[in-house]
Amino acid sequence: MNVKELIRDIIIVVVIVAAVTFFIKPIIVKQTSMLPTLQENNYVFLNRQAYRFGQPKRGDIVVFPTDDGYGNEELYIKRVIGLPGETIDVANGKVYVDGEVQDDSYTNDGTTPGDIHGFRVPEGELFVMGDNRVVSIDSRDPEVGTVPIEDITGVAFFRLFPFNEIGKVGGF
Repeated sequence: MNVKELIRDIIIVVVIVAAVTFFIKPIIVKQTSMLPTLQENNYVFLNRQAYRFGQPKRGDIVVFPTDDGYGNEELYIKRVIGLPGETIDVANGKVYVDGEVQDDSYTNDGTTPGDIHGFRVPEGELFVMGDNRVVSIDSRDPEVGTVPIEDITGVAFFRLFPFNEIGKVGGF
């Protein structure tokens, strides 16, 4: 192998690594708010460019930064429940979007605590909740609130670990 081929190979590897890191970000789940869908220590890949080339969908599992109250950034992982302009209600353990009851069979307890009436999701923002609704700190909490779409770090699309659960995540 001559020097030109070696340099060419190095450039190709650098370009591939740069492209992958531009589009994909690995994370380790550190919370229980997404049980049973995601467990602590699941290794998940995020699509970092999902909303640059597409629109949010109900059911997307998104990651976004929050302040932990001590000036440190913490990443939250939650499911998109309400899209911009939709009206959210939570009553009697059920979630309603624009007056339609949502299927919560994928949640940990099958119920959603809280009391929200006629909350309209602002333009450019998302209403998010964890699948483990009893313990999840999410858009129901004023400290989290709705999440600006521009603040989304990425959309979870693939679980690599644990190996017995490898495969696609997100959506319904």
